[in-house]
Amino acid sequence: MPGTTAAMSGFVATRAPFATQVSERASFAGIRYANCWEDADVLAQGLAPLRGARCLSIASAGDNTLSLLAGGAASVVAVDLSPAQLSLVELKMAAFRRLPYPELLGFLGVRHCTSRRAIYADLRDSLGEAARAFWSARGHAIARGIVDCGRLEGYFTTFRRYVLPFIHSRATVESLFAPRSREERERFFEERWNTWRWRLLVRAFFGRRVMGRLGRDPEFFRYAEGAVAEQMLARARHAVTALPPHDNPYLRYVLTGSFGPTLPHYLRPEHYLGIRDGLDRVRLCRGSVEDIAARLEPASIDAFNLSDVAEYMDLEGYHHLLERLRAAAAPRARLVYWNLLAPRRRPDSMGHWLAAREQRAHRLCAEARAFFYRALVLEVVR
Repeated sequence: MPGTTAAMSGFVATRAPFATQVSERASFAGIRYANCWEDADVLAQGLAPLRGARCLSIASAGDNTLSLLAGGAASVVAVDLSPAQLSLVELKMAAFRRLPYPELLGFLGVRHCTSRRAIYADLRDSLGEAARAFWSARGHAIARGIVDCGRLEGYFTTFRRYVLPFIHSRATVESLFAPRSREERERFFEERWNTWRWRLLVRAFFGRRVMGRLGRDPEFFRYAEGAVAEQMLARARHAVTALPPHDNPYLRYVLTGSFGPTLPHYLRPEHYLGIRDGLDRVRLCRGSVEDIAARLEPASIDAFNLSDVAEYMDLEGYHHLLERLRAAAAPRARLVYWNLLAPRRRPDSMGHWLAAREQRAHRLCAEARAFFYRALVLEVVR
């Protein structure tokens, strides 16, 4: 499978006869997610064994696609409908290829850096024409740090600046991240964190209407079930009691604007060389995942990182997606995807070729530090 080169000529473009339903209703002009808000540590366990695996991955912000390389994936087809998201992935790949590890963290915005524009000027010629045009018009995002440039990250920033101060003092927020036992975390939550202001303002800010307007596209809630804010409250409680907050980069980013000392999987120093040396094994493809899968060789994919793409289509479209993936799936291929607000699992009618691993998926979901999702789905081709 051909990989990308240092000087990429552009994306593999497709005109899909069948496109994911949301593509016709939601805008993909800007960057929605500057980071992947799914725990790559859990993803790697669900897709194991990754060494030597041929992977298909929703590109999104690129983080988890790059994490597959750290696990030893033989090849990765990274798919996205959004040219903006693919431009983001391409810039992150160029930064990994050209920058030493400390400079990489500074350029991305993870660590302090005052020379991001100059660094981008050196990276610019490594980008394809589309990505170069996209980023050259967004110097302010480069200067700020691209891990902060997404719409969802802006939503979290608004919460952190204008809502959180009415709920808790800075000292209380910092205290949340002190190492504690499970019993101590439960007590801290009940006595200091779970105030009436916390419940009231989280219900207001993380409700369907505000989140649709400021954070995610309203179309992404078309198939959502239940009260969105109540689910967010329940998942937040899990994140600060069942899981230790002190090493949770996702929770820390939402509440402080920084990942803190524990970085997301793809940014950890032990994974830097594995990702940098594997970049030529990644192919970026623009199009719907079902269309790209239909164009692959039969039985050519061992592992599918599907993010939460199934939430954005109705059940008929979701079942169609699974059938499209079936032809590309090798025997024993693993599928991992997330349920946030819309329940999606393979129907019983597909049980003869697709086996559910519900107990393992439930255990992995409980461990996920990216705490937003209510369920992880792990299925294996028989």
